[in-house]
Amino acid sequence: MRSPRATRHCKDERRRGDHEHTSFTFLGYTFRPREARAKDGHRFVAFLPAISRDALKRIGREVRSWRLHHRTGHSFAELARWINPMVRGWMQYYGAFYRSALYPLLTRINAYLMRWIRKKYRRFKGRHEFHRGWLRVTAQYPRFFAHWAWTTAVPAVW
Repeated sequence: MRSPRATRHCKDERRRGDHEHTSFTFLGYTFRPREARAKDGHRFVAFLPAISRDALKRIGREVRSWRLHHRTGHSFAELARWINPMVRGWMQYYGAFYRSALYPLLTRINAYLMRWIRKKYRRFKGRHEFHRGWLRVTAQYPRFFAHWAWTTAVPAVW
């Protein structure tokens, strides 16, 4: 016999009527209705997991604690060797489902790398010089940092 708490029914487009729960968090994922696309291109709403807000905050605090802009004594390669295992692990775990939910975090890491570059290399103080250099480096070494496999985007405002 199943306990009454063993199964949770959450509202999505296939379930009719009122349901107490519209989402839940489990193992760092939030399960809630999200837009999905079928193989034929048809869009529908499905109950899918993505990284939870709490997990994003925790990882964001971790990234901020690295204080990359103070590590100007390190080389680009040393930074990559140091942060790539952590970032790769987050990408493999949380990126398994709905990977686009991780893009703001990965863009934030790029913002911290940009800040490091501008502190270490004074010639990149100007916006245009920096942007040209960033595009050159990300094109020349597309897998240098683990998260560049998914995005090399830079924040709109920096």
